[in-house]
Amino acid sequence: MSKTGAFDMASGVGGNIHKTQVLSLYEKYHAFYGGEEEERKTNYTDMVNKYYDLVTSFYEYGWGESFHFAARWKGESLRESIKRNEHFLALQLGLKPGQKVLDVGCGIGGPLREIARFSSTSVTGINNNEYQITRGKELNGIAGVEKTCVFVKADFMKMPFPDNTFDAAYAIAATCHAADIYGCYKEIYRVLKPGQCFAAYEWCMTDAFDPNNAEHQKIKAEIEIGDGLLRSTRQCLEALKQAGFELIWEKDLASDCPVPWYLPFDKNHLSLSSFRLTPLGRFFTRNLVKALEFLGFAPKGSLRVQEFLEKAAEGLVEGGRKEIFTPVYFFLARKLLPDSQ
Repeated sequence: MSKTGAFDMASGVGGNIHKTQVLSLYEKYHAFYGGEEEERKTNYTDMVNKYYDLVTSFYEYGWGESFHFAARWKGESLRESIKRNEHFLALQLGLKPGQKVLDVGCGIGGPLREIARFSSTSVTGINNNEYQITRGKELNGIAGVEKTCVFVKADFMKMPFPDNTFDAAYAIAATCHAADIYGCYKEIYRVLKPGQCFAAYEWCMTDAFDPNNAEHQKIKAEIEIGDGLLRSTRQCLEALKQAGFELIWEKDLASDCPVPWYLPFDKNHLSLSSFRLTPLGRFFTRNLVKALEFLGFAPKGSLRVQEFLEKAAEGLVEGGRKEIFTPVYFFLARKLLPDSQ
């Protein structure tokens, strides 16, 4: 973790957003605050940018450089499981040294750097958020991968790349921000070379989710304020096939792991290795941010950001316990060769 202090986290939060505008600029779009899903879809670019301006420093402080969950085995730390899941994805894609790889919705580039070093490939990360790209470039320089890992500021629904550009593509907990998942997969299909593969870890509602269950809907709304628009695993698969991909295999990797993916957020769990994510750690962070904001070291509204991330954490734990939500729905798909279409 490169930003180790709560002071760095709180003082860096928010990009260019004035924190008194948190409610009007982000929360208004979400169901938890009375927002409509269609409005979120219409304004998804604006919403996603404002969301990541607000929370990037909080994520890096608590989670590290890779903003995603991971299927976890006994004896693994959270960080080890995240790295293993990134290596697993690279192996599933069959990456080879020198290939050009696309990271769709790359955040600040944690997976990008890890996968590039693990596979000796060149990875291009696409991201529409200037604040994250600036931070990602800084971290690339620190890691010494600035020649093989690059960022492109663009909307992943309209990528500025020619057809058939990349040898492989992946997305990790990113395409839940797409207003149209079919359109997103279709664009990835376009820039991928024929015969090559696309892999993803998707945030999804499982088959156990009941849209007529008020408690399930509440949990879904709480999760969505922390991460985008949630779809079912079936909706993702259908969109993938409609986009032209051949499905190789798919699985909810959370379904048979002995360590729950949501364990770091569980109020009954105490961990020294991921202390900042535990209830006690979040209590400490919340009060420190409150003090820093009161003293003027942190921008106004930083505590509000911390509060809605905690609300999302509650939804994640409940969604995981009830098995109605997964953040590690994995699939591997191939773009067909022209004579196979």
